[in-house]
Amino acid sequence: MPVNEQITDSVTQVNTKVVGETPAMAMGNMLLSTSQALGTAAHNGTSAQQQAQITMQAATVQGVNSLMSIGSSVIGRSAESIIEPDDAPEA
Repeated sequence: MPVNEQITDSVTQVNTKVVGETPAMAMGNMLLSTSQALGTAAHNGTSAQQQAQITMQAATVQGVNSLMSIGSSVIGRSAESIIEPDDAPEA
């Protein structure tokens, strides 16, 4: 059974079009995936910096709390020993 030449020509043109577009579509998909991965990496880096800053701030607060938890009498005695050391020469 013979097939109309207009049909075979149109099918051939569509196949040629699809084959011609394939490299551009593949490149577009690769660029899209790469840009999405880089965006996710940037967000992860920002999140890691924020979490590290929170951790460092908490460590600083704990250190200050430890320093401030020393009793005032101990601070006073320490200050006195600095101001008036025992081994100061007598006048």
